[in-house]
Amino acid sequence: MQLANIISGFGVTFILAGFFLSTFKLIKTDSVFYYVLNIIGGGLACYGSVLIKSVPFTILEGIWGLVAAVGLIKLLTNSKTIA
Repeated sequence: MQLANIISGFGVTFILAGFFLSTFKLIKTDSVFYYVLNIIGGGLACYGSVLIKSVPFTILEGIWGLVAAVGLIKLLTNSKTIA
């Protein structure tokens, strides 16, 4: 298996884990953990897409990770109890 596929596979696993956990109400979609799963997943999947030179998926996964990062920043700056 190619390195790009392994990296992308881990990325997609993180994204799907967040989706699964939130769908079954095991985590909230406005939790730090949810955003971190999506940031890591989007970043890894984006990097894997860069390695295979897939522009559409690079854009998709890059934006996915960026939106999750913005969501995390927004959550942390609006939170009254930042740890």
